[in-house]
Amino acid sequence: MQTLLRLLALTVALIAPSVFAAQDLGDVVISADLRTIAVHVSGGTPELDNLANLAFSAHGRYRRVASGAYDIKFTQVAPSQVQVTVTKAGATVLTQVASGTSLRNALFRAADLAVKATSGLKGFFADRLTFISNYSGHPEVFTSDLFFGEVKQITRDNAQAMTPRWAPEGGRILYTSFYKSGFPDIFLIDLNTLQRTTFVSFKGTNSGAHFNPAGTQVAMVLSGEGNPEIYVSNAQGRQVARRTRTPSVEASPCFSPDGSRMVFTSDAAGGPQLYVMSAAGGSAQRLPTAISGYCAEPDWSRCDPNKIAFTVRSGRGYQVAVYDLSGKTPTKVVSTKSPVDAVEPSWLGDGRHLVYTERSANSRGLCILDTETGKSTHISPASMRQCSQASVWAP
Repeated sequence: MQTLLRLLALTVALIAPSVFAAQDLGDVVISADLRTIAVHVSGGTPELDNLANLAFSAHGRYRRVASGAYDIKFTQVAPSQVQVTVTKAGATVLTQVASGTSLRNALFRAADLAVKATSGLKGFFADRLTFISNYSGHPEVFTSDLFFGEVKQITRDNAQAMTPRWAPEGGRILYTSFYKSGFPDIFLIDLNTLQRTTFVSFKGTNSGAHFNPAGTQVAMVLSGEGNPEIYVSNAQGRQVARRTRTPSVEASPCFSPDGSRMVFTSDAAGGPQLYVMSAAGGSAQRLPTAISGYCAEPDWSRCDPNKIAFTVRSGRGYQVAVYDLSGKTPTKVVSTKSPVDAVEPSWLGDGRHLVYTERSANSRGLCILDTETGKSTHISPASMRQCSQASVWAP
């Protein structure tokens, strides 16, 4: 039990929230970005119009105006197809039809095309989420699109579920649950059939499972040999090999975009800090974040291999920070300075925005954060109750 408590202490999502009073969670803009692009966004129907403006309002690169440098129009051309037309000063910049799994998904895919055409950035509106919600009375795994449409409850275990993580193809999810044994085991669930299999169930704690980008390996934390250590298995949960051997507690492994390295949390220095090592094993090097005595929950950007987002203790609470492996920019806190915690960052597909949990004494919800401007947009509705521990899948 003592080992489990030490492991949970490295995951701020699972420890008691800060004592700050509950806040109204809404859109927050920390600072104005003079490099924003003025756009006028419209849809051919109220539904498309609302969805398009919802999406662009969450993007830190844009500001919506009555008439702007770009005019972006969306038109439904089939049940699950949307045409986007972008013009500037009367000249057509883009006309393209996007197909999706639904009209809503097609709109977001079309909006991503508009982002690419007007800013050169990869879009993230069509990204999907898996997360934990207590909507049904227990912490269960859910999926949705980025703006909480097409919400689906994936597990009905009536047990504590934690840290869901996408498989690279987007059709399966790894998660930890106390289901069946009453101890934390790792499960793999197929989203099409909802068939669940036990991925690993060793003696002790089984947690923190995370696929590599190729989908051929899974990193995880196991304590069967007495201490929570990083292990790597194949995609079926077999050929399990130990990667760390320390007297400290390791947690939250995450692969680099090319799968050659892993970042993880360890309390080897006395408090939680970030370390990087080869995915094949070997010595680990501490990242010189130089920002806080508490650094945990790292997520390595799949779009920008130099960026790692993580949770830091800041004052009496927690915030999201970004570490630049290239050394070009110093580590900085990028989340809001509101009197609530910002924890559990997960990068969106553009390498600029991320999703995080905004946590007060009585509430937890998911937000989109622009790491360049600090703009934060709350996305989880009150009807979903407490939402946390999001993982992003980008098409």
